[in-house]
Amino acid sequence: MHAMVIALISAESASRTALEQASFDQASTLLVATTTDAGIRLLAERPDLTVVVCDDSQGRIDTTAVLRQLRRTESPVPVIVLGDSDTARAALDALRHGAADYLPKPVTADMIKTSLRSPHIKQAQTGAPSERVLGFDHIVSVSPQMLLVKRLAAEVAVTDATVLITGESGTGKELFARAIHAASPRAKGPFLALNCAGIPEPLLESELFGYQRGAFTDAKQTKPGKFQLAAGGTLFLDEIGEMSPSAQAKLLRVLEDHVVDPLGDTHSVTVNIRVIAATNEDLPAQIKAGRFRLDLFYRLNVYQLRLPPLRERPDDIEPILKSFLEHAARHRGCRTQGITPEALALLERHDWPGNVRELHNVVEGLTITCKSPTIRPEHLPPTFRTRASASPTAEKTSLLAFGLSFQEMEKKILEEALRKAAGNVSEASRLLKITRNTLRYRMAKYRIS
Repeated sequence: MHAMVIALISAESASRTALEQASFDQASTLLVATTTDAGIRLLAERPDLTVVVCDDSQGRIDTTAVLRQLRRTESPVPVIVLGDSDTARAALDALRHGAADYLPKPVTADMIKTSLRSPHIKQAQTGAPSERVLGFDHIVSVSPQMLLVKRLAAEVAVTDATVLITGESGTGKELFARAIHAASPRAKGPFLALNCAGIPEPLLESELFGYQRGAFTDAKQTKPGKFQLAAGGTLFLDEIGEMSPSAQAKLLRVLEDHVVDPLGDTHSVTVNIRVIAATNEDLPAQIKAGRFRLDLFYRLNVYQLRLPPLRERPDDIEPILKSFLEHAARHRGCRTQGITPEALALLERHDWPGNVRELHNVVEGLTITCKSPTIRPEHLPPTFRTRASASPTAEKTSLLAFGLSFQEMEKKILEEALRKAAGNVSEASRLLKITRNTLRYRMAKYRIS
């Protein structure tokens, strides 16, 4: 292990003993502060620190104050917190305040050694940019769920593993993919994104793998595919579940052999890229239905990140809303700056089927219609106020009361989704949570144009 400069802020001798027994290099330096104030002074006096180990010592050390000081100075030094509790809540609280790792006491030398060898500490040792610099901080969140996802994403970022990001539409899958790329050794390389559902099937393979001049009628010149253009960087494949069987087979070969076969070319091309894929589909269900290859799923699912929907993390609504308002103030001179507790409560009760994207659209509308510095309930769209005013004991209207057959009801749902999507089949399929092929089949079944 490389020489390190470690600061231990602890009032307990046992923590110092465990740290001294950890097998870091003999040339490493251990600095000890036994009070919070002394620890904060140490942080200011030693800009060469590699890592800080902060022991809350049954409340005798203010860990939160130490983390706050590091955030205030935007120091990239990672902090390992030694805590008295071994609960997940204690660990999440520490991570939420900016800790890189949390170890429950009593700690051993092996526990500290493992933590010191974690990706966060290795970044500090080699002088690599910290998570704050690399962009995970611009993903606005305060909920324990998202803080844990950000930490897991930061850990896999420093590797070259293939990542599969799952989650509903609008949860920020591409945002995480970009942050992972920025935090990776490939950060200086290109980041290319391709929506597999947004390109017609006949063109998808040529976009991915490229083609030679004359490969087909309109191939007037040779065109490299996204795999070649992303050389040395990252290729993000969104909506991977919409990929055709032929493209799936070719993608599997790229992941296995790191070569692509451009259309019309007799030679394979070696590619050096990282693949991050994303989907809002249930891929295991797609596999059972025969629409997705099992072997490709295993290749993509090396490391999976699930992004929770907004309704599962209502704590994030207010900070995300305020970040949107701040952006509008900087770029459009919007004077709306906050929201009343009553209006916020209405937003937190909403289901948010469109997740963060839907929240962004609501805020975008409010920056136009709301002339007040603070958003109040009457400023919100009618759907939010109507839902809140409805009696919770009121009897829900049965769908059977409409007197429609199952086929008639299904047809009306399809037509409504297509109207909301302005005729866009891909968007309508996302609203209905079915694949485009399934939607096209049902459109043909009911003669919906």
